[in-house]
Amino acid sequence: MSQPLSGRNILIVEDESLVAMLLETILEDMGCTTVGPASSVEEGLALIENGSALDGALLDVNVAGVKIFPIAEALAARDVPFVFSTGYGEGGLPDEWKGRPTLQKPFSEAAVQDALMTALGMARV
Repeated sequence: MSQPLSGRNILIVEDESLVAMLLETILEDMGCTTVGPASSVEEGLALIENGSALDGALLDVNVAGVKIFPIAEALAARDVPFVFSTGYGEGGLPDEWKGRPTLQKPFSEAAVQDALMTALGMARV
């Protein structure tokens, strides 16, 4: 059975190392190549600006006490789809970002796949 997300390059921005490692494992199990993980907004922006080929991103809303929105803006400007992850769910997002795919922590592998497929405009299998 082929993985629908196989071969996709997915940026991870997450400051909690255990969560970042979990996301890397989940993405690798889905056949994705991980970019990062970046543990700060600055590191995430550097990965985007250095021209990394990105098909999508998983963004922790609060990274080391800094909101992720500069990275969301940079990705949106490049038409790179992304998923927010937060312990507060979509309700914790400012109005301008509501409606974007959002993972509520803690999340499952299936939830990560569904959110990424939604962000990438892919039909569920």
